[in-house]
Amino acid sequence: MPSFTRRSILLSSAALALPIAPIMAEADEQPVRDYLPTEIVVTGAAEGYGTDDGSTATKTATPLINVPQAIAVMTDDQLQDQAIRQLGEALRYIPGISLETGEGHRDEIFIRGQETTADFYLDGLRDDAQYYRSLYNIERIEVLKGANALIFGRGGGGGVVNRVSKTAQPGDIFAELEGSVNNFGAFALAADLNQTLNETISARLNATYEEFASNRDFYEGRFIGISPTISANVGPDTRLTATYSYDDDARVTDRGVPSFEGGPLRGFDDTFFGDPDFNYATAETHIARARIDHGFSDSWSANATLQYANYDKLYANLLPNGTDGTSVQLSGYEDAQERENIIAQANLVGEFATGLLSHTVLLGVEASWQDSLNGRRNVQFPNGSGGFASRATVPLAPVLTIPAFSLAAPNRANDSSLSVLSGYVQDQIKIGEHLELIAGLRWDRFDLETTNLAGSLTTRVDEKVSPRLGLVVKPSDVLSFYASYATSFLPQSGDQFFLIEPGDAGLEPEKFTNYEIGAKWLLRPDLFLTAAIFRLDRSNSKAPDPDNTGLVTLAGESRTEGVEVSLVGNILPGWQASLGYTYLDGQLQTTTEAGPAGTRLQQLPEHQISAWNRVQLTDNFGIGLGAVYQDEQFTSFSGNVVLPSYWRVDAAAFFDVSDRLSVQLNVENLLDEKYYPSAHGDNNIQPGIPLSARLGVRVKL
Repeated sequence: MPSFTRRSILLSSAALALPIAPIMAEADEQPVRDYLPTEIVVTGAAEGYGTDDGSTATKTATPLINVPQAIAVMTDDQLQDQAIRQLGEALRYIPGISLETGEGHRDEIFIRGQETTADFYLDGLRDDAQYYRSLYNIERIEVLKGANALIFGRGGGGGVVNRVSKTAQPGDIFAELEGSVNNFGAFALAADLNQTLNETISARLNATYEEFASNRDFYEGRFIGISPTISANVGPDTRLTATYSYDDDARVTDRGVPSFEGGPLRGFDDTFFGDPDFNYATAETHIARARIDHGFSDSWSANATLQYANYDKLYANLLPNGTDGTSVQLSGYEDAQERENIIAQANLVGEFATGLLSHTVLLGVEASWQDSLNGRRNVQFPNGSGGFASRATVPLAPVLTIPAFSLAAPNRANDSSLSVLSGYVQDQIKIGEHLELIAGLRWDRFDLETTNLAGSLTTRVDEKVSPRLGLVVKPSDVLSFYASYATSFLPQSGDQFFLIEPGDAGLEPEKFTNYEIGAKWLLRPDLFLTAAIFRLDRSNSKAPDPDNTGLVTLAGESRTEGVEVSLVGNILPGWQASLGYTYLDGQLQTTTEAGPAGTRLQQLPEHQISAWNRVQLTDNFGIGLGAVYQDEQFTSFSGNVVLPSYWRVDAAAFFDVSDRLSVQLNVENLLDEKYYPSAHGDNNIQPGIPLSARLGVRVKL
């Protein structure tokens, strides 16, 4: 990868420096907005762009400054300011994450060079099906980086993404309605209603309806979401929270454009490489959850959560397989997925002292059951001689002429059953005023049974112990330095567990080991600076036998190393910002099934920058300015296709007409940059959206 360019430095400097002049001119007149509240623990409400709540990373009431791990947070305020409604849109602004296209029907990302479709969580519980996640009912997004099986169990090799739900607010009554529309005709309507029913019970309802549209030909879709929640004080020290969400997503499956001469095919950014009558994806999701929190005393508390989730998914697509510049080759398939998850988790947290040592101890158990079905049928094209071919070649044109095709007999019918039992213990030991040690172990029993199309049953049972060790040194209450070591594992079935290949049944899981040192500095009560240096090793990956026996060994290894820096909060009075930079370097340490030793990891940009600023110019008018930079990256391990580096600049304007009515304008890709932010392999590359604008109105009743 080339060195960081002068243009990159100049553009990032401009994104940071432009707001300074108006702020300095009117600093004393700006309204105060708190971006780093000090009372956010477990159920508190985040305000502004920052948060000091690190409870997700420890399952205890721990401020972020005391957590030995890099954590990025996007609060509801920042999501609203950037008019972000989908998880993928939000993660674009978090350095260290690069987006995979997800084949046009699901969230899929790379965290610290590790690809995942399953490391997504909702309020700390696994939400691992393949679908697009809306944010209409989400209070904030947390990205916890680095392997950490102690808290989250299997997977999460590069980290996990946790969404924190909006919950009913006791003693509060409010109603907020929102509507927005963009220049392509896409629009969204949303409502957020909270009602205190009596002295002990409060209810909240979030709902949305959204229609999709973009510059891409034939692209359309719609989303319906509704999420009621109830909070009840069932005793002086006991609180019950119950939530339910129903999400219904239907949209065109857009696989992007093919590659040509080592990069994205140019000149066809609007062209749809599929059949608009066939390329379609639907996902219906039900998630119901109940949690009870009880305080035994000032020092001891417990919580228990039960979650049920049901996912019903179908997607079909024609997709490009390659082009010679005059024609394009197409193939396709239809895929159906059904999944049912049940998760039960209980935690006991206690605080006590032993001599000069202060302890915060976590004892927890978790059990989960997952049943999944996955079927597939491939597209077949008549070959002109009475038979069928799996691929067809058509002339390259702004609108493709799609030949006749049909679906073949099923070529996949997987039925899987997964049960997991886990127990974990963690001790946060405070040694004097300036030193804290965090240590813990998690035991997992992982029992997977899968049946394939031929009816072959394959089983695998794993029992793994995953450690976590961290040291935090605090010269003062507002400054900490830390070092940490943590591991995780992933069975060879992959992160969706649809099938264990018969030849993989005897293989041990892959292992992820994260080494990290960092610093966290609360520069002011409303400004938080963090930095981390890490090494992430992945081992036990499948590799060809060097003796050419045709067998598979577990000699594969890869390594990612990097540096992360972030600054979040109020830079100056009236200037709120979320700024970040990441440097990543990763390669295969040994030859694996993915490629030879020395190969750079796929979709791993060397440099990433994100900068979002909101500047309040007067009491009722503000502007926003942001930029994301992503260095060039290989679309796959082949190293044959490169996604070019790019800058994207976004802007916004905010006007409060009154205390109850506000208007917001967001402009995405202000400089109309042609860019390609994501890919799925070498020939499914997603073009970025050109200059677009969205106008929104928010009413508080």
